[in-house]
Amino acid sequence: MDLTDEKGYFCGKILGDLGADVIKIEKPGGDPGRNIGPFYKDIIDPEKSLYWMFFNTSKRGITLDIETADGREIFKRLAKTADFVIESFPPGYMDSLGLGYEALNEINPQIIMTSITPFGQTGPYRDFKSSDIVVWAMGSSMAYTGKADRPVRVGVPQASILGGLHAAAGSMLAHYHREVTGEGQHVDVSMQQACISSWFPAVEIWHLLRLIMPRAEEYGAFGRPQPMGTIKTRYIWPCKDGHVCMHLLGGANVGQAKSSTELVKWAVSEGMALELKDYDWSKYDGSTITQEERERLENIIIPFLLTKTKEELYEAAREKGILLLPSNNVKDVLESPQLAARQFWIELKHPELGDTITYPGGFLKLSECPLQISRRAPLIGEHNDEIYGKELGFTKEKLAILKHARVI
Repeated sequence: MDLTDEKGYFCGKILGDLGADVIKIEKPGGDPGRNIGPFYKDIIDPEKSLYWMFFNTSKRGITLDIETADGREIFKRLAKTADFVIESFPPGYMDSLGLGYEALNEINPQIIMTSITPFGQTGPYRDFKSSDIVVWAMGSSMAYTGKADRPVRVGVPQASILGGLHAAAGSMLAHYHREVTGEGQHVDVSMQQACISSWFPAVEIWHLLRLIMPRAEEYGAFGRPQPMGTIKTRYIWPCKDGHVCMHLLGGANVGQAKSSTELVKWAVSEGMALELKDYDWSKYDGSTITQEERERLENIIIPFLLTKTKEELYEAAREKGILLLPSNNVKDVLESPQLAARQFWIELKHPELGDTITYPGGFLKLSECPLQISRRAPLIGEHNDEIYGKELGFTKEKLAILKHARVI
């Protein structure tokens, strides 16, 4: 059962795509996440949120107000046969309703409750209110995003996605424990910790060198430590139709020296970067080069890159052994022959829209039990009759009474 808001949608989606029968529980009238855009054809409607559609695939949906006495009793009935309860309420909220882990464990000793909160169930920050941008900042991720002037957030809710991903992994670990011991347990997920755990090598750099890794911008912080910082080595380069990621290095690393040599040879063959025609990349030394010399090399190469598209640079890079790859946008990814060959994109029919929408598919392939989207996201209360009527045995009259009382 999935009681989460945007902090936990992804966890339920992963479990559903893995084959679990996930029931998304919304308050009567619909989940607030349905109001998050973008919307199908820019029509603002709770049934047309593309955000909702993506994060809630492979789920059935019911409406239920667990703050009502009848709602709590219905939830307990569902919990008797549930494998997982996923929730993202503030710590203590489920306990205040008599629906915390200890209470549910008495009903179903094998149940696993996964709680996803900004800072976890314990510690001095446990009751702090938060949003994705707050967790992104408190998890130090923002400190390494953007240019040197100020940290910025990324364009999508990464803290929620990382928290949901860790919650799904934690839920499956608890499931394995249950398979071995027959015991359920409470999985406590801190989104802050999920963000921090993804930031290699910033933590290691601090422990080993007592240096705070700077925001790299389009650069990587390579080279020897200096009183004013490190040598900035560009990784992201402009080209004719966007950007590419590329190493322009050399020295003892034969591959890097060969890559830079081949790039310069190509540029020289087209009458550009002539100043580097005789440059010996095998003698390039990142530990002694100055920032001024580094920028001189980069400024000679950039005009050549600006004459080529991402695809032209990538094709030549593969042919010549240049360490370069395109920085893909969504259009590039949708047209990727690699993803097409792996049948990554999934077409889901939406009868309520009279249309078909393309979704990202499974993040991995399993030979015996395919990871795949089983159904589109549910409409508001779409499976009320199926779950309450057929599975719990409620009569139509009882359902009408519960609906009138705003329990469902």
